[in-house]
Amino acid sequence: MPWPGAARRPIGRIPVVDVAPVVDGGNRPAKSVVGEEFAVTATVFREGHEAVSATVVLTDPLGGAHHLPMTRVNAGLDAWSATVSADRTGAWSYRVEGWSDPYGTWNHDAVIKVGAGVDVELMLEEGAQVLERAVAEVPRSKEQAAALTDAITGLRDTRDEPEVRLGAGVSAAVRGELAARPLRDHVSASPEHPWLVERDRALYGAWYEFFPRSEGATFTDGTWSSGTFATAAQRLTAVAAMGFDVIYLTPIHPIGEVNRKGRNNSLHATPYDPGSPYAIGSAQGGHDAIHPDLGTFADFDDFTARARELGLEVALDLALNCAPDHPWVTEHPEWFTTRADGSIAYAENPPKKYQDIYPLNFDNDPEGLYAELLRVVRLWIGHGVTIFRVDNPHTKPLGFWERLIAEIATEHPGIIWLAEAFTRPPMMHTLAKIGFQQSYTYYTWRHTKSEIQEYATELAGPAAAYMRPSFWPTTHDILTPFLQHGGPAAWKMRAALAATLVPTYGIYAGYELREHVARPGAEEQIDNEKYEYKNRHWDEQNDTLAPYLTRLNEIRRAHPALHWLRNLRFHYSDDDNILVFSKSRRVYDRDDTILVVANLAPDHSRDTVIHLTMPELGLGWHDTFTAHDLITGEHWNWSEHNFIRLGPESEPVHIVHVSSDNRWDQHA
Repeated sequence: MPWPGAARRPIGRIPVVDVAPVVDGGNRPAKSVVGEEFAVTATVFREGHEAVSATVVLTDPLGGAHHLPMTRVNAGLDAWSATVSADRTGAWSYRVEGWSDPYGTWNHDAVIKVGAGVDVELMLEEGAQVLERAVAEVPRSKEQAAALTDAITGLRDTRDEPEVRLGAGVSAAVRGELAARPLRDHVSASPEHPWLVERDRALYGAWYEFFPRSEGATFTDGTWSSGTFATAAQRLTAVAAMGFDVIYLTPIHPIGEVNRKGRNNSLHATPYDPGSPYAIGSAQGGHDAIHPDLGTFADFDDFTARARELGLEVALDLALNCAPDHPWVTEHPEWFTTRADGSIAYAENPPKKYQDIYPLNFDNDPEGLYAELLRVVRLWIGHGVTIFRVDNPHTKPLGFWERLIAEIATEHPGIIWLAEAFTRPPMMHTLAKIGFQQSYTYYTWRHTKSEIQEYATELAGPAAAYMRPSFWPTTHDILTPFLQHGGPAAWKMRAALAATLVPTYGIYAGYELREHVARPGAEEQIDNEKYEYKNRHWDEQNDTLAPYLTRLNEIRRAHPALHWLRNLRFHYSDDDNILVFSKSRRVYDRDDTILVVANLAPDHSRDTVIHLTMPELGLGWHDTFTAHDLITGEHWNWSEHNFIRLGPESEPVHIVHVSSDNRWDQHA
């Protein structure tokens, strides 16, 4: 008896179930970038003993259908799989078709029966008839059909022995032709599942964050003068030379005067304190304005143009925070929350209080607020911004973000959104599902081998169909105890892991200088740049990690294996402080394989044996290979089991290229 009120999709003649990846039951798209490979899997079976097969059908943005055969990867579980990728951006879809395979059924039965001398002539004639159907019912060229017509003749040629006639029907030529253009009965399709294909930067990139006001700031006679877009543009050459792809700017808007925060988040600001750029808005303007100390829109246009010349994309912080003197507070008080005493509620995250920020209220006038924020985003896109790093998106309605990102995507499909949402996993995952291409992650606080392996395995697993992680060792808000107390090797190790575990990583300016002193009682830098200017005197710095970061980015660019997420595989070591993982990718008929061995306690030497799962490296269990360390240039002969030593006297991380030739080494 049917379940009352149930709306059911009938099961197909050839059942197709458990299709993956499918996001939210198919309500939202799975994601990839152009050229990124992933597996479409399904369970396909039928009653009885007749042969079945499966095809994944990809539909491109123009409506073209691309049929790819699936492989049965587990006969006992009727599990099928195919590796797919897309050659262009846009809205794709895919479905899995299960079908009865009359040729496969005949082939299986004929080999047995003819070999046993049972129903020989009947089986050979049935084979000829199956092939006649294949010629008549499936479009193919005359040349393609020739293998089948020749086989039909051979099957019916009674002058030959039955084994010879059977051989004509099961030849490699026949099987190859029918694999390419099969005869399919009872074709049964799964639902069509959406698939969004985006540009490469949505998955892969190296980010560099700075505060524009600090770049070129000067201190004279006890007074600071702000840097400008012109002085900040001068820093872009060094950022690009280090190999970064994205320059990320903290908010560049006017800063509120009311309740302005002083140094180190003090409630008492002096007249010389610039305030937090996240307390946006003053009499000089709001989210659609530029802080006058930084320059004009023409100056900003020059900055973005210079970034483009250097191959850098500009990411702008979209912080939907308002200072008490933001123009919206008086023009649209309904966009804020009014308390019982008539005051406007400021932001709180107990025990933290943000007296200099009024959060927006999206419930009183959702359409008016949406229209204004859409205008703001369009404005900055018009001035060269291609990426938005969104501050605390989890504190705003998800429906707002879904609508905004979708509308912008129809106008500017290449715009990328990064969610700065250090919050509970369900919220982080849902933000990704509704449109955010990338997300900050908990990498910053994952330090042990088990923590890193478990977390990275989760990120590279089924969640990778919709959520792309971004790894940051530190941010302008976060300085972990590990880096507060770790030496230079610790800072190298954390950057190297961020750069190789996932395709997108970033650093906050000052990482090169290992700025490790924390404000007492807090996990953030003392003299935090959020509340003051910071001139790092780059031209005077000698002891810097810039060469190391440059090398990491050179390796990333040279090795396509590091551009993907789902190809992450972990290996084994006898020491719980030694992490081992690899990434492989086939490019131009060559395998690019990177193997990383990291000492997670790099201030102490570790001697251990690592154990490699050789097939994950594209090698046999008993093969040997030359391990080329791309950091030091050293070479070793390695196999399944290898002794390694990592410690202060050497580098904390081996980034090893695995190959039988030097094709990739020439570019690394």
